[in-house]
Amino acid sequence: MKKSDTISFRLDNLVLEKLRKESEKQGLSLNVLVNQILKRYMEWDVFESKVGMIPVARPVLDSLFKKLSEKEVIDIAKKVGGEIVKDIATFMKGTMNLESFMSWFETRMNMSGFDMNHDVKNDTHTYIIKHDLGKNWSLYHKTVLELIFRNVLEKPISIETDARMITLTFMV
Repeated sequence: MKKSDTISFRLDNLVLEKLRKESEKQGLSLNVLVNQILKRYMEWDVFESKVGMIPVARPVLDSLFKKLSEKEVIDIAKKVGGEIVKDIATFMKGTMNLESFMSWFETRMNMSGFDMNHDVKNDTHTYIIKHDLGKNWSLYHKTVLELIFRNVLEKPISIETDARMITLTFMV
């Protein structure tokens, strides 16, 4: 069980009312919802602008990726993706190893609203990410992840993609 402490805060009445309504809507206690909000802030939001990330609407991202050729997608992934993703993950997690990178990657997928399934069997990890953003989005991430696993983590990885999903398989 995780250790916790009790603390009091004064909150604006309108904010508190919205939090109560949201917790009720989600079927969560107010305490659980506030913990989720603060955890997200500490794991993601506090770093987002510092590492140059900006929120982009899915239709915009989808439209941009559809306009690129496969060669352009791979070139972008190779030129900026691998190094940028490595730097962002290292900055946000404080270190770069398999555990910290995958923790960052899981958080990123969750913050992006993608459905993800993670299964472990005999030291083999399989991640299935459902994104629905097209084959070029999958190709970009496949290329970036292959670069990071090969050049930074020095671990083999198998990646299968289609227009809706990415499947990663690797051993620890």
